[in-house]
Amino acid sequence: MKEFHSDKLVVIGVGLIGGSAAAALRRAGKVKRVVGVGRGRANVQRALELGVIDEAMEDAATAVRDADAVLLAVPVRQNERVLAAVAPALRPGTLVTDAGSTKQDFEAAARQILGAHLASVVPGHPIAGAEHTGVDAASPNLFQGKNVVLAPLPENAPEAVDRAEAMWRACGARVIRMAAAHHDRIFSAVSHLPHMLAYSLVHMISNRPDAAELFDFAASGFRDFTRIAGSSPEMWRDIAMANRDALVADLDAYQAEVTELTRRLREADADELERIFQAARAARSAWLARNQAK
Repeated sequence: MKEFHSDKLVVIGVGLIGGSAAAALRRAGKVKRVVGVGRGRANVQRALELGVIDEAMEDAATAVRDADAVLLAVPVRQNERVLAAVAPALRPGTLVTDAGSTKQDFEAAARQILGAHLASVVPGHPIAGAEHTGVDAASPNLFQGKNVVLAPLPENAPEAVDRAEAMWRACGARVIRMAAAHHDRIFSAVSHLPHMLAYSLVHMISNRPDAAELFDFAASGFRDFTRIAGSSPEMWRDIAMANRDALVADLDAYQAEVTELTRRLREADADELERIFQAARAARSAWLARNQAK
């Protein structure tokens, strides 16, 4: 099984995901030198102080010039700009991968900008995160036992895909490969849609005239349901726009479900409400059992 080693890893976006990947690879002894690139000087400086990176740079093109691996961990709408910046400086064979929650947009940008380098561009998505952002939230344990999806391109060299997989395995993750379009359909339903619902619920309540009183009485159920509304608005704006076709379809399906619940309430159909709740509870219990068995 292929191993991952890097003499110079460049992490563009040293926040929760990028910082955690750097920390995990450093702890595993897989990297000799980590260079961090970021928009915010304070965050990159903090990454230096924490020992997550060895060097901070502002210019991505300069940073990647002699790198053998590059990880993009930026909001997904920045990928095109970053790829355009680094394209002229990448040396042949440098592994380029990303950590974005949408894959078709990254694939399209890579095809447009890195055509000559596509053999070594392997789209990826670690299924891990938290509502907190920035390198202070990073942890070398973030990916332990978590799934990472790779969406290889037809043009990928097999050794590049194997190396990307080995990189994430070195972080403690399980790696699954699937097509970009399939990935985006799945995560629209189970990740992107829940974030939209959490944001919309908090937004709705905050705009009510009795919002202060409502928040005063909100307890664990509200906290648990809306936890992900504490996530980065910029990041989730970009994800929503990048995967908007699949997300609109899932929002329409959810609205139909809410409409059905509303109808049952208006008709005082308690038996059907309970049937829906029981079916949902059983599905959730089965999901939890499958995950605990892994």
